[in-house]
Order: sequence, then C-alpha cells, then structure tokens
Amino acid sequence: MNLNKPIVAAAAQIAPVFMNKKASVEKYAECIHDAGRQGVDLVVTPETGIPTYPYWRNNFGYTTPESAALWKDTVVSFYDQSVRIPSPETDLLASACKSAGVVAVIGINEQDDRDGSATLYNTMLFIDRDGTILGRHRKLMPTHQERFFWGRGDASDLRVFDTHFGKLGGLICFENHMTLMKAAMAVKGEEIHAASWPGWWSYGGKDNALKDMTGDVRPLFLSDQDSAVREYAFETQSFVVSSSLYLPEDAVPDDFPYKKTAAWKWAMGGSSIANPFGAYVKEPIFHREELVVAELDPKDRIVAKNVFDCMGHYSRWDVVSLEIRDEDFGPQGPPKERPRRIKLEDVEKVAARHNLPAEKVETILRELDELSVAVEE
Repeated sequence: MNLNKPIVAAAAQIAPVFMNKKASVEKYAECIHDAGRQGVDLVVTPETGIPTYPYWRNNFGYTTPESAALWKDTVVSFYDQSVRIPSPETDLLASACKSAGVVAVIGINEQDDRDGSATLYNTMLFIDRDGTILGRHRKLMPTHQERFFWGRGDASDLRVFDTHFGKLGGLICFENHMTLMKAAMAVKGEEIHAASWPGWWSYGGKDNALKDMTGDVRPLFLSDQDSAVREYAFETQSFVVSSSLYLPEDAVPDDFPYKKTAAWKWAMGGSSIANPFGAYVKEPIFHREELVVAELDPKDRIVAKNVFDCMGHYSRWDVVSLEIRDEDFGPQGPPKERPRRIKLEDVEKVAARHNLPAEKVETILRELDELSVAVEE
C-alpha cells in the first residue's frame, strides 16, 4: 500500500433489474464507467445483486400442485438468470473495469462450473482494473433459509488479492461476524475489505430501541451491520467498503408469484465506508440509489496499527494460533501425493557406489520412512 497515494473507494448502492442478468450486468457496467469518471479506484457491489437476492426465501412448499409449480418455475428462472464464470456477462463486466481503470468486487448468483453440477453459489467476483478476473469468493456458510438456494464455498475461495492500491479481500453478510474468518483475512495481509449485504434489517422495537449519544433512535443503530462493519475495520485495522442492496418493491414485476410475501423491506440499502479506527468515513445511506464515494488515507492504517496491531505487537501467536486450509475440496478431494517406489536395481547401484551391502541401504531407507511418519503424526 502506497502511503502517499489516497485511495478512492465506492460502495455501489444500485438496484438490479429484477431477475434479469443481462440488464443487471449492463447497469452494473455503466456504474463502473461512472465510477471511473469520478476517479474511483475500487467499486464494491451488494450481495447477489445479479440478478437479485432471494428475498422470498421464506416462501416455499409443495402443499398443492399449484404451489409446487410456482416454486419450480421460480427455481428454474433464478438459475437461468444467474452467472457463470467466465461468461459473456463476466466479459462485459471485465471490459467495463478495463475501460474505466477500476477494480470491482461484484456480488452475483453463480452457476457452478463443475461438470454435472447445477448448484448456485453466493459469490463475490474480483476483477482487476486491466479486466483480469482475479478470482472469486463463494460464501462459506449460507444463513438460515439461504441454504435452500446456495451451496457452501470451500477453503480455496478464502483469498486476498494484490491490486494497485493494496491487498483486497472480501466476505459476505454474516461471514463478517465469523471471528476465525476475520482472523484468516488478517493473516493473509488484507488491507482493504469488501463487505456485501442484501440490505439492512432492524433488531430494535418498542422495548428494544438502540439510541446514539444524542438520545435519538436511528436505523443506523438497529442492525448488527453497524457494529459488524466498524468492528471489522477496527479489529483488523483495515478499510471496509460495505455495499448493501437497494431494491424498491415497485421494481419487482407484479406477476412475480412471491411479490406480496417476500421480505423486500430488507432491501433498503445501508451502504457505508469505515476507516481502520472503526469510524465511518461515510455513514450508511438508506432508501435510494447512490454511488457512495470516499477518499481513504492509507496513513490512517499505520496510525491505527501503532495503537492496536492484530498482526504485530498486539498478537500472541505463542498463546493462540490459527490453521488455514487452502485446498479445493471438489468431488475428488484434494490432490493426493503418490507414494514413491524405489527399484531394487537402484538400491543396489547406490549400495555399490558407497561400498555398502544392499540390505544395509534398505534398512536405512525403512528407518527414515518410519521416522518421517512419526514426525507427521
């Protein structure tokens, strides 16, 4: 990270074109172009904005032939309008990044690229400013009814990417609460963090109203996102660019079967940007589309780490340590190392070269092998 060059970051609070990946991708591409015109280095978009988040996740069942038919049609449409990596849709997004000179983190519903699979994943797609696809992060633990829609990512997708402004990583929704995931991102050297959400929700109420220091109750303080974004920033001394989905109910077609029963109220936005002190550079924005832009000072990270450095003087790896796995656990599992076989004639050649009995060389090899197994155990 260049300490003398500010980073211009943006959380793109833009509504998708509901269940239409082509139109949604085109809208996202135009947003990237707009960000480029504003001198933005990084754009982060909401969780599964393409083609939308499944706000109807509490609407399912097969109690009647009619309800089963509606569910079937929605499942097929949702899959069909999801994105594969790579594809013409990702090509268009990559082209926009290259043209605008912008790094983008795009929230998509992703079709699995494994042969034989038709599973969807809740995915963050990372694209560099030259249009190169850096990689992806699949949500590791879908929440509650989300498990009806998405599979679980694996360890190979927990990554941090080198960009022109620093090391960039990202987590999705409640992953930003997962203590060991945050620790893993810090261990990997993350400096700027992308957080994606499906909107904003409230845990407040008549007898549970959270107030700020002025005594006022505001939406800002009624959701776990407020604490999650700011604590992630402070805990890891990173900048957090948090993008939340905005989708007004009137943007959903009337013929969508679950329009009257889905949780559209969550889709109120809430995008924000926080600095490494855990303070908002941009407070959450609600109920409108907006490219939430802020200039970040890399020196803030050094000052924050002077006080609390989770990877330096404030760490105690001698007391608590972390094991991170990187293998892709696909259908065939991680690659297995093949056992080496030593031919008898090779043993005899080595024995003759060192003027030793072949039996002696075989004994040495066997004992070394036993010792290597003992060390592994």
